[in-house]
Amino acid sequence: MSTDPTPPETMRVRPARPPRRSLTEVAAQLGVPAPVADGDGPELTGLTLDSRDVRPGDLYVALPGASAHGADFADAAERAGAGAVLTDADGAQRLTAMPTIVVDEPRARLAGLSAWFHDHPSRALATVGVTGTQGKTTTTHLAEAALGVTDAAVVGTIGTRIGGVAAASTLTTPEAPALQALFAVMREEGIATCAMEVSSHALVKGRVDGVVFDVATFLNLGRDHLDFHADLEDYYRAKASLFTPERARRAVVCLDDEHGRRLATETPLPLTTFSTTGAADWQAVNVRPHRLGTDLEVLGPQGVRLDLHVPLPGVFNVANALAVVASLSLIGHAPEDLAAGIARSPGVPGRMERVEAGQEFTAVVDYAHKPDAVTAVLTALRPVTPGRLIIVLGAGGDRDHGKRPLMGEAAARHADLVVVTDDNPRSESPAAIRAEVLSGAAQGPGEALEVAGRAEAIAHAVGLARRGDTVVVAGKGHERGQEVAGVVQPFDDRVVLRDAIGGVS
Repeated sequence: MSTDPTPPETMRVRPARPPRRSLTEVAAQLGVPAPVADGDGPELTGLTLDSRDVRPGDLYVALPGASAHGADFADAAERAGAGAVLTDADGAQRLTAMPTIVVDEPRARLAGLSAWFHDHPSRALATVGVTGTQGKTTTTHLAEAALGVTDAAVVGTIGTRIGGVAAASTLTTPEAPALQALFAVMREEGIATCAMEVSSHALVKGRVDGVVFDVATFLNLGRDHLDFHADLEDYYRAKASLFTPERARRAVVCLDDEHGRRLATETPLPLTTFSTTGAADWQAVNVRPHRLGTDLEVLGPQGVRLDLHVPLPGVFNVANALAVVASLSLIGHAPEDLAAGIARSPGVPGRMERVEAGQEFTAVVDYAHKPDAVTAVLTALRPVTPGRLIIVLGAGGDRDHGKRPLMGEAAARHADLVVVTDDNPRSESPAAIRAEVLSGAAQGPGEALEVAGRAEAIAHAVGLARRGDTVVVAGKGHERGQEVAGVVQPFDDRVVLRDAIGGVS
């Protein structure tokens, strides 16, 4: 399904009526002495972690980083108008003239401070926090469609939308000062419900500590982020920490994988379950896949039975839609209305996104960049592909090396042809990354070949496609750049794929 990736306009990322807190108030909130001899000190109207984002009146939060300390950029923050600095003892030693609040482990205090600073704006909304290895973006965007864009906000990997209008954001789950400012904007805009992705990084780093979600939703868990987590158990424990009374009021959990079934037995929260394969509070039955999506019936609590059209292929997208119905029903929305909204969804940028340029084969762009996701995409497309299934696939540099051969193996197990190419090599050798993916692809029955250069690989796959085939370009989805040797060049799989199709038509 075609989706226009260009936002119509941009929403502000800070409230139009900013809070006003004195430095003395901030210090008192943190339980430390105010760094001013008399008076209340400067008036503060915002918080930020990035010296490049400082606005006049900000409290600049200088945290230790992997390669530098935020305090090293305090001069730039001061020139931009920062009124004071919050940092640790090491950071304080690097500062000179600016009023400075010093606390131990400022990151651990930041989320609570940010929520207080903006007067706890998330309390004015119904909030749904969605976590899982796959499907967070699709689920939150289906939730937006289910609710109607004017009443909903979405925060996640492909950005933030407030009332249907894009707001600039970078991380899947923004840092606490940015997140709480976005909540404050939502409150000003009269948004009723926010569905947001909650990453394991955000949970470990405390970015959402200032929020108690009305509903926490678990989709699945597979191999990913093992460059950040010690192992899969550590990754699971990070996800599971969302399903505690400190972070959520109710849990909605998918029972389709072992981690969901485990979480259902471990969470102390009131529990609602859903499944595409078996017994649960919400179940998918009579599932009927077709070229443009999936039709099914949904069985729910208290005798609910309804028809649902999911405008995206794949049983995993059925699970994502069930997650939306189960989660939003808990906060008072009628399941029938939610189903109608999901059916109207225009699709999700870079998630099973169809590219149409008059060709006789199906062309799809998807964000799949981990083994389970590659498997899910290909098994979804196989039943609706009468011809060959062709995938263009690479792997990102400076990330989990262990998943590269697993991705190649998954692709060669489920596709007829795997075109191994470059993703975002970052600082690594593209050829070395391709070799790791190819080593896994050699283990599957599908044919594998190597084409250096992503645009060249896409063009090669298109040139091989015939009537009835499906070409999947996987890995980058909605992204509009490719990072090679530390430089990000413009690159959009959707544009490159459409151009390649036009070039052979």
